[in-house]
Amino acid sequence: MASPILPGLGLGSGLDTTAIVKALVDSDKAAKQGQITRGTTTNTANISGIGTLKSLMAAFKKSMTDLGSKTSPQFGGFAATSSDVKIATATAGNTAVNGTYKLDVKNLATASKVASAAFAGGNTSPITTGSLTITQGGGTFNLDITAGATLQSVRDSINADASLKGAGISANIVTDSFGSRLVLGSTATGAGSDISVSGIPELAIDGSTVVGTSGAPMTAASAGSIGALAVDANFTVDGMALTSKSNTVDKAVSGLTFNLVSVGQTTVTVAPNTDGLKASIQKFVDAYNAIANSVTSLTKPSLDADGKLTVPAALTGDALPRSILSAIRGPLSETGAGDKLTVLAQLGITTNQKTGALDFDSTKFTAAMNDKKLGGEVQELFTGTNGLLERMGKAIAPFADTGGILDQRTTSLNKTKVKLANDQEALDRRIETLTAVLTKKYNDMDSLVGKLKATASNITSMFEAMTAQQKNS
Repeated sequence: MASPILPGLGLGSGLDTTAIVKALVDSDKAAKQGQITRGTTTNTANISGIGTLKSLMAAFKKSMTDLGSKTSPQFGGFAATSSDVKIATATAGNTAVNGTYKLDVKNLATASKVASAAFAGGNTSPITTGSLTITQGGGTFNLDITAGATLQSVRDSINADASLKGAGISANIVTDSFGSRLVLGSTATGAGSDISVSGIPELAIDGSTVVGTSGAPMTAASAGSIGALAVDANFTVDGMALTSKSNTVDKAVSGLTFNLVSVGQTTVTVAPNTDGLKASIQKFVDAYNAIANSVTSLTKPSLDADGKLTVPAALTGDALPRSILSAIRGPLSETGAGDKLTVLAQLGITTNQKTGALDFDSTKFTAAMNDKKLGGEVQELFTGTNGLLERMGKAIAPFADTGGILDQRTTSLNKTKVKLANDQEALDRRIETLTAVLTKKYNDMDSLVGKLKATASNITSMFEAMTAQQKNS
């Protein structure tokens, strides 16, 4: 009789045991695998979305910091330009007025630099133990010199002393034909800022004595101010003679700061900074719109390629982006501390009700500058005490700062990522075990069925033989 066993099926039962085991295993695995897959997809999208948020917040924070720079003010109501920046530059404050000023720099303010007598033994020359006293102007600084000190260790001690660092005093060693000298310099400028050293005989320096000139050439014993004493800057503004201990002069002309660079003449012109203010305000608007639009895009679903199915964005349904948008919108509606200028709308900056972005009306801005003369108050609105940029910085700090909400969310998502990976490994191990168990059971069943079929075949053959004998007898 023909064999009932089909190719590829169980040899005993004729059943496709491999397919049966696979179907059972897949059925058992489906629910948990679906849960892990959905969780992994969502978590991966969230990690990407939060990473994008962190980048956006970092860029926005940098923009706010750059716009609020104290060293390079971006919102000055007036601009000062120098006809020769090699002679002097100028910065106008909000109290400046239009005008032209002729500046003639006679000499710059200089700092003190003094040198000790020479040590023939060089850097390792031993120094007497005691208290070294360094004086400059009205300041006195004491430094303990311990046993075993050398010229080099004294220099290092001076440079490591916090109080001397704060006063701008530093030391080095210069070696000439007579030996090595301790040289002290200062960032302080102006007459009366010369440095003197006492307390240790071999390091004593009288800062009022000038050495190293044609009239007093250097010798091994020479100690004092090198070349000249520190002097004030001497200059004239429109012919009026003025002096300054510093080369940064902020009291000569109201609202104007001169930065003296070299000897010579230049003309400083002060005028309204309308174009500069417009550019800075546009930078603020662009920075705000960049983060507002980008955050919105992270939550806004889109259509697929066929334009039919809705595809969720990375953070669709997540409350965090909405919290960020709410935080950065808050400072925009707060009233500033200015006199005439208190809200952004006065400068032509309004919120678009459809998109949430900012619109900048240059016509209204120009009117505010030219007609209402608000230029002098723009800096106060943006960078004054509790100004817009400061308030904006406080608003984003909980999100953008190290260890803030975004960092915490990233940490949480990474933990979830690890858990999902562990869940997948656990499921894979369980499915591997289940597959082995079911395969063994079905193989045992198939073997038993094969044996039963063989026994049935033998019995059938015996009855057929007996029937044949009866017919032949």
